[in-house]
Amino acid sequence: MLHFSANLSLLFTEVPLIERFALAKQYGFDAVEIQFPYELAIDDLNQQLQQHQQQLVLINVPAGDLMQGGDGLACVPGREHEFRQAVFQAIRYATALNVPCVNILAGRQSVHADLLPCLETMAKNLRFACAEMSKAGITPVFEIINGIDMPRFLIQTVAQAQEMLEAVNHPALKIQFDCYHLAMMHEPILQSLQENLYHIGHIQFADYPNRHEPGTGEINFSAIFEFIQNSSYFGYTGAEYRPSGITIDSLHWYKPFVQ
Repeated sequence: MLHFSANLSLLFTEVPLIERFALAKQYGFDAVEIQFPYELAIDDLNQQLQQHQQQLVLINVPAGDLMQGGDGLACVPGREHEFRQAVFQAIRYATALNVPCVNILAGRQSVHADLLPCLETMAKNLRFACAEMSKAGITPVFEIINGIDMPRFLIQTVAQAQEMLEAVNHPALKIQFDCYHLAMMHEPILQSLQENLYHIGHIQFADYPNRHEPGTGEINFSAIFEFIQNSSYFGYTGAEYRPSGITIDSLHWYKPFVQ
């Protein structure tokens, strides 16, 4: 089934984060997601969600220095303690705000590290996160991110994600499937969805190649949305794109789905 969520880290950025909930609701979104909500207090987030009758469906585990160009946490040998503290912070937010799904960003393979220790560290950290999140009733997911936008990212392809799933071997762990990142790596989006649906815990999208809204690039979203609508997937499908202009002018793709 198709249940859309608006990613407030990229959409409605014309206003501060605290004001984006109201705009998302105004334009038909009952579900939202935030990459890193930690700049706001739990009480302030909860007030917005309650006021606008919205559900926060996805957040990320804090990723250290990853978004500033560093290696991040989850796959970096020697940063296990920092990763565990980040997991606890994410669980605290997710539990207080009833967030069903938390994303774990792998991070980058350090230029000074071999691949195998990074993979082993990632698997060990994911096992820890799975155990802790499962106790809290949260679904842990990890994301495939293309290596063009984020060089040296550890998990860049569906095959690499499948290998990590097998290495971790925890029933709760799922893949976060972003259509844009797959397109950037020239992977077949629809086929990958069909073949891996059981292992997917969250879906996101943006058009290729500029990461704008659907209809600005090469991805056939009609086929993708139709497949999701008719599939057994009951998670959320997150609009995580950078609007080509003002956010409200980018929502033409969503109008057919607004009741």
